[in-house]
Amino acid sequence: MRTSNLQDIKNRYNIVGNCDALNRAIDIALQVANTDLSVLIVGESGVGKEIIPRLIHDHSTRKGKNYFAINCGAIPEGTIDSELFGHEKGAFTDAIGESKGYFGIADKGTIFLDEVGELPLATQARLLRVLETGEYIRVGGQQVLKTDVRVVAATNVNIRKAISEGRFREDLYYRLNTIPIQMPPLRERGNDILLLFRLFAMQVAERYRLPRITLSEEAQQRMLKYKWPGNVRQLKNITEQMSVLSEKREIDAQTIAQFIPDDHETTLPATIAPASGPHSYENEREALYKVLFELRANVGELRRELNGLRQQIDDATTLSSQAQALNNQFQPNMPATIGDSHRQDAEDAEAEEIADVPESLNLNDQERQVIIKALERNNGNRSKTAQELGISSRTLYRKLRQYGLT
Repeated sequence: MRTSNLQDIKNRYNIVGNCDALNRAIDIALQVANTDLSVLIVGESGVGKEIIPRLIHDHSTRKGKNYFAINCGAIPEGTIDSELFGHEKGAFTDAIGESKGYFGIADKGTIFLDEVGELPLATQARLLRVLETGEYIRVGGQQVLKTDVRVVAATNVNIRKAISEGRFREDLYYRLNTIPIQMPPLRERGNDILLLFRLFAMQVAERYRLPRITLSEEAQQRMLKYKWPGNVRQLKNITEQMSVLSEKREIDAQTIAQFIPDDHETTLPATIAPASGPHSYENEREALYKVLFELRANVGELRRELNGLRQQIDDATTLSSQAQALNNQFQPNMPATIGDSHRQDAEDAEAEEIADVPESLNLNDQERQVIIKALERNNGNRSKTAQELGISSRTLYRKLRQYGLT
């Protein structure tokens, strides 16, 4: 593409930067715009993936038709099928009328599915059918409907990893990935970081009528070395913070250190899970331990209730025996078997109930681990830990002493 044409496109869509990877992404988007091929945009959160589908739509033959940008991760799983494909009247409780859904309304237009990796598997099957045949069925309906929609999708997750974990359909991935477009992270865009900083600083200065901030040479080097885990979105936020909060209008290295973390290696806002390696079942294991812990507590409560019932039976038997002894004083010839028979029946009934309760669930280790993790989540606060576990503070304290955690 000619440099002048590329710059016109950037000016129109407010795209700032000259790195080769960004220019390549724009060039591919313009080449594929006049086709109906599916496009999958891949890139980290905050890199500006939403610009590409808008550019594709505006330069296609569908530019006069509807364009919808849908964040798949923001729609609840229970309603996403209805949102995308519509529903018939009465299909569910709140379906007071019929709905065409986005694929019905966007006929002849373009739909941008952001965070497509968050779609439930059932919805992925529906989407695959639309992509392959243009056919879909509304929720609660039976009639097969047709739509002519161009689909552009984007994701910031590792789709191949999601496929290996069974969270994403492989056939849908290949159908969406007809034309892949890779958006570069900000840390790989070199001097684009400084260009974007100047743009954001100017925008804040004009909006709030403040003197525009600038960067010293040392501050510029700090900006270029930082990994920017939040990409362009994070750069914009930090620029706005410095513009409003900094007393100095020239930001030096000491000042910028107050706004940019010292960790230069991280490329994620928070460590969630290892980027590679086997799937971790820690969350599932912890949930199971918590269920088992609650089960053990319920069994303990049942035993206490049975002990109370046994005490009541013993008290009643004692009273019955005393009454029988008094009765025997007046009726010496009557066999003294009523109290013994009552006691025997009660003990037999009690034995049958207690026999149904397991003596031990062998969950001491799991229970100890659940308590330790709950204490860590609540920063050692015992009251909050007991409330989370659904037990009393006294019971928690007893458990802590039992497992040597005090």
